[in-house]
Amino acid sequence: KFVTNTTDWRFTPSTQDPIQLKDEGNKHFQAGDIDKAIECYTSAIKVCNDKKVLAVIYRNRSACFLKKENYANAASDASKAIDVDAADIKALYRRCQALEKLGKLDMAFKDVQRCATIEPKNKTFLETLRRLGADIQAKLKTTFSTDSRVQNMFDILLDDEMEKDKREKAANNLIVLSREDAGAERIFQNNGVPLLLNMIETGKPEMILAAIRTLSGMCTGHKARAMAIVNMVGVDKMCSIMAVDNEEVALATCNLFQCINDSLTGGDKREYGKEEALVLDASKDLKTILLSLLEMVANKKVSGHGRDQALNLLSKNVPRKNKKDQDHSRTLFTIDHGLKKILKVCGQVSELPDQLPLTDNTQLIASVLLNKLYDDLKCDPERDNFRDICDQYIKYTIHAINTISGLLQGPFDVGNALVGHQGIIEMMVALCASEREVDQMVAVEALIHSSSKMSRASFIVTNGVSLLKDIYKKTKNERIKIRALVGLCKLGSAGGDDYSLRQFAEGSTEKLAKQCRKWLCNPQIDTKTRNWAIEGLAYLTNDADVKDDFVEDEIAMKAMFELAKSKDKTILYSVACILVNCTNSYEKKEIIPELVQLAKFSKQHVPEQHPKDKKDFIDQRVKRLLKAGVTSALAVMVKADSSILTDQTKELLSRVFLALSQDPKDRGIIVAQGGGKALIPLALEGTEAGKVKASHALAKIASISNPEIAFPGERVYEVVRPLVSLLQTDRDGMQNYEALRSLTNLAGFSEKLRVKIVKEKALPEIENYMFEENDQIRQAATECMCNLVTCKAVQDRYLQDGNDKLKLLVLLCGEDDDNLQSAAAGALAMLTAAHEKLCTKLTNVTTQWLEILQRLCIHTNPSIQHRGLVIVYNLLNSDNSELSKKLIESEMLEILSVIGKAADNPKRQDAIDAARMCLVKAMDLGLIKPFTLQDGTGG
Repeated sequence: KFVTNTTDWRFTPSTQDPIQLKDEGNKHFQAGDIDKAIECYTSAIKVCNDKKVLAVIYRNRSACFLKKENYANAASDASKAIDVDAADIKALYRRCQALEKLGKLDMAFKDVQRCATIEPKNKTFLETLRRLGADIQAKLKTTFSTDSRVQNMFDILLDDEMEKDKREKAANNLIVLSREDAGAERIFQNNGVPLLLNMIETGKPEMILAAIRTLSGMCTGHKARAMAIVNMVGVDKMCSIMAVDNEEVALATCNLFQCINDSLTGGDKREYGKEEALVLDASKDLKTILLSLLEMVANKKVSGHGRDQALNLLSKNVPRKNKKDQDHSRTLFTIDHGLKKILKVCGQVSELPDQLPLTDNTQLIASVLLNKLYDDLKCDPERDNFRDICDQYIKYTIHAINTISGLLQGPFDVGNALVGHQGIIEMMVALCASEREVDQMVAVEALIHSSSKMSRASFIVTNGVSLLKDIYKKTKNERIKIRALVGLCKLGSAGGDDYSLRQFAEGSTEKLAKQCRKWLCNPQIDTKTRNWAIEGLAYLTNDADVKDDFVEDEIAMKAMFELAKSKDKTILYSVACILVNCTNSYEKKEIIPELVQLAKFSKQHVPEQHPKDKKDFIDQRVKRLLKAGVTSALAVMVKADSSILTDQTKELLSRVFLALSQDPKDRGIIVAQGGGKALIPLALEGTEAGKVKASHALAKIASISNPEIAFPGERVYEVVRPLVSLLQTDRDGMQNYEALRSLTNLAGFSEKLRVKIVKEKALPEIENYMFEENDQIRQAATECMCNLVTCKAVQDRYLQDGNDKLKLLVLLCGEDDDNLQSAAAGALAMLTAAHEKLCTKLTNVTTQWLEILQRLCIHTNPSIQHRGLVIVYNLLNSDNSELSKKLIESEMLEILSVIGKAADNPKRQDAIDAARMCLVKAMDLGLIKPFTLQDGTGG
C-alpha cells in the first residue's frame, strides 16, 4: 500500500531581538499564519525586559489566541497587558471578547464599560455594551425563571394530593433539566438534594426513580458536584436504595453510581485550578464506594437485582480497561477484601433453604467478574494468591462444587486446578449417585463445566460419557436429564467442525439435537431447563447435519430467539455460539494444499470439511435465519445492560452480523429489524477482531442504505469512526474498499457528515488510497474525495502549496477508466468553481493539463464530457485573463464550437449547455466575436 512520507518542519524565528521578533510576529499575523505569529511572540516574551514592549507583545499574542479560539489564554495574555497599562483599550476589548466566549458575561461587561468610558463615541464598544447588557438581563431572567420552575416541580412532586399525570410530567421535566449543566446547577443551588431525598423517603417507586435519575444527571461530568452529592446523600443510603427488590430502581441506582465513578475518575474536563488537588481528592469517596459494593455482594438483605448491579459495577470499574495502565491496585484490593464474598455467590444453591437472594443472571455475572479480576493480574505471585484464597474457601460440600462450577465458567485454570484436587472428583461422583435431586443437579452441572477444555480434563474424557449416560437413563427428573444430555453434547462435539473426528456413532448427535429442540420448543418446561437445551445445541451445532436440521426447524429457531430476548441473559453466549456455527462465521484456518499432501504422506490427521459446510448450504442457512427474525433477536441481545455480555460474546455477535450482511439483497431486512443501530456499539467496544467485524458489517450496510433510515437521528455520526478505522493499512483490501464506498455514501448526504469525516482524520487515508494500485480501491477513494470536496476543510488542503493533491486529480482525469475519470473530473469541477486560485494552480501542476482537459471535453460519456466543460467554464470565469486567452487560442475553441452548435439532445443536453456557456463567457471577455457561434471562426 502507498503511504506518504511526511516530515514535521517546525518554524524557528530568525532572531533573538524582542522588537524584531514582535515585528516578525505582526507580519505573520497579517498574512494569516497565526501559529508562526504565536511562536514569534512567545520567543519575544522570553527575551524581553522592557515592561511596555512586553505589554504590547502580550496584547498581540492575545489577538492570536482569539483567532485560535483559545479564549482562556487570550484572556490571560490581555490581563498581563492591562497590568502594565490599565487604560490599554485594545487589551481591554480583547479580554472582553475572550471573557464573553468563556461565558463570564458580567466580567466582559465591566471591560467593555471601561473601553466605552475611554472612547465614548466608538460604535463597536457601544454596540457590544448594549448587547452584553441585554444578554446579562436575559440570563438573569432565565435563572430566576429556572429557579421558580425547579421549586414548582418539587412542590408538585411532593404534594400527595396532586394528580398523577401532573406529577409524572414534573418528574420528567426535572430529569431533563438535570441533564443540562446549567439546569443541574440550578437544582443543586435551590436546595435540590434534600428535596430529592424527601422524594426517595416517600417509598414510592416512581418517586424514587425520578429522584435517582435526577441525581444521575446532576453528577454527570461534574466532579465537584458529584462529590458534594455523595457526601449529602451518603454511599450507604445509595446502596440501600440499590438493594431493594425492584429491577428498575436497582438499575437506575447502578447508573447513578456509574455517573459518580465516571465524574470522579476523569469524566469531568473542567479546569479547577490550583485548589483541585486539595479540595477535589476523590480517592476516599471511591474507596468507600468500592467497600460498600463488596459488602453488598454477600449481604442477605440485598435483593437479587441489587446484587446483580453491585457485581456489574465491580466488573465494569475495578479491572483495568487498558492493560498498558500499570495501576491495578483496585483489583488487588477487591481480591483481598471481596474474593471470598464473590465465591460465596457462586456457591449458592437456590433449591436449598437459607440462600442469598439471586436472579437467573447473578451467578454468571459473578463468574464473569472472577474471570476479569484473574485476567487483570500481572504476575505469578498475584495469581498464586488468587488460587490460594479459592483453595482455602473450598470446603468439601455441595456449595464447594457449585463454587467450582462458577470458577470453571470464569477463570477456567483456577477451577480446573481445584477439580484436580484429591477428593473433588470423588465428591462429584458421589453427588451424582445421591438420591437427593439437588445434589445430582449440582454435580452434573459441575461435570458439564469441567469438560469445557477437553485437553485439560482427562478424567472427564475417560469417565464422563458413561457417567452422564447412566444419569440420563436412570433419572426421571427432566431438569437433571437435560443437564446430563448437555454434558453428552459437549463430549460429543469435541472434534469441532472436523467431519473426521465425530465422537459418537453416525446419527447419534442428530438424535441428541432432536431431543434438545424438543425441550426448547416445549413452553410447559421451566425457562432454565429450556436454556440448557440451547446450551446443548451450542455444542451440537458444530456438526453440519445438526445445524442444517436446526435452521429448517423454524419453530425451534423462533423459540430460541424469544428466550434470547428475555430477562435471563445467561444464554447470550450459547445463542451467539449457535448462530456463529449456523453461519460458519467462526475463525477458519487457511488450508494450504502442499501441507495437506505432506500430512497425508506422513500419515498425520487432516481435517475434513462436511459437505453441508460448503457455501451454498451456508447461504441457505443465512436466508432461513433472516426469515425467522434473527436480526431483531441480535438487536435485543446487544442491548443487554450486563457484564454477562462479555467482549467475547460481542465478537461472536459481530461475526454473525457480518455473515448475515454478505448478500446486498439481505441488508434491507437487517436495517428494517434494527441491525444498523445494533452494530454501532459492537463496532465501538469489545475485542479488536470483534470491532473490525462489526465495522465491516456497518460498511456493507452504509454503502448501499439511506443513512437516515439505517442510522436514524444522531446515530449516523457515530458510524463514521468505525468506518474510518477500516481505512488503516493493516486492514484487508475488501475492508478498505467497502469503508470507502460507505464513506462516499455518507459524504454525499450532508455537510455535517462531511465535517465529521474530516474530524475523524480520514482525509490522509483517503488520499493515500487514491494512489492505490488496485483499480477498485483507487476508484472508491476518488469517488469519496469527489463527495468531500464541497467541505471547506478539504478545499483548504488543495489550496496549500507544496503537495501533489491537485496534480493527482488532474492525472486521474486522464486515466482510461470511466468511473475514475468521472469522479476525478467531478472533484476538479467543484474545486475550480469554489476557488479561483485553484484554476491557476491547475495549469501549473502538470504540462499535460490542457491535453487532459481536451480529452474530457470530447469524451463519449456525456457525464464526463459535462464535467470537463464545467472545468473549462470555471477557468474562463476566473480572473486570469492569460489563462482564458490560452484556452481560446488552443483547439479548445473548436471543441466548444462543435459541441455548442450541436442540436439539442436530451441525452447530452448538460454538456451542450455547458459548451454554450463557455462560448458566451469567451464573448463577454472579448476573446471571440459573436459571429463565431455561427461560422466557427476565431475572434
